[in-house]
Amino acid sequence: MYRLSVIARYTFLEAIMQPIYALLMSLGTLTLIIYGLLPFFTLGDDTKMYKSVGLDVIMLVVLLATLFTTSKSIYEEIEDRTMLTLMSKPVRRWEVLIGKYVGIIFASALGVAILGIILLGMTWYRVPADHYLTASSLNDLVQAKIYAWRMSDIAGIAPQLVLTWLQISVLAAVGVVLSTRFSLVVNLPTVIILYLAGNLTRYLFPIATGPLADKSPMLKGFAWLISLVIPYLGTFDLKGLTVLSTIKIASAASDEDRTAIPLSMLWSYVGIAGLNAIAYVTFALCAGLWSFRSRELGGGEG
Repeated sequence: MYRLSVIARYTFLEAIMQPIYALLMSLGTLTLIIYGLLPFFTLGDDTKMYKSVGLDVIMLVVLLATLFTTSKSIYEEIEDRTMLTLMSKPVRRWEVLIGKYVGIIFASALGVAILGIILLGMTWYRVPADHYLTASSLNDLVQAKIYAWRMSDIAGIAPQLVLTWLQISVLAAVGVVLSTRFSLVVNLPTVIILYLAGNLTRYLFPIATGPLADKSPMLKGFAWLISLVIPYLGTFDLKGLTVLSTIKIASAASDEDRTAIPLSMLWSYVGIAGLNAIAYVTFALCAGLWSFRSRELGGGEG
């Protein structure tokens, strides 16, 4: 466990010290601030639109930063023979693989946390104007309403940020597995394609369970096989509830809304999604360990 933690810590520091990491974090921060200051002209739904766009920005920025790290995490160390030096120590290959993965997802968690705090701050700032209220009003009722809207609007962001990190963690596992064999040129586009395909798998379930499935068993089997191999990333997208719906919290304006979503329900779903992510990550890393065990450490493959 000590060796694994050392590898994880080194990988984490290496990931956040990369110039591309700082560049992407700066770009994400600037984008969130600029969008937070701009109107969206949605006639009352500007805050929801900003949160939705902001979460997409966080997802793309942190995912790209993570994929650059995973694409080089093992492959480059094998090619420049650094891995030979590492494996000459009393270190097992599974400790290297898992340690690097843990360090990478910690770096992605830091990125999600930093950008998430900025998103929360800008959402808090823009709520009064989006709800046509004056933030500097001396009226206690107005101030109470502003506070209630602010709490309701930011309540759903934290669960969705955790879901975003879980989705990135699943894709990072695939990136680490591919890194045992392939370079950045192959790894990066492959995971991006998997990301796009994983978000399209939600459309396979109507095929696998709908009327078409009864008429064509072959089509049903094909849809089932694709959904089994490709991660169902729709599991980690709860924006319909966390962003577009009103969150029910104590002492908030949402108490007047009978359709408000209880915050406890959102966190329960996050827990279930976490189990789903653990299952797929475990499967991916097992495949990666099998690939890594048969990999020559002197380079020249891929």
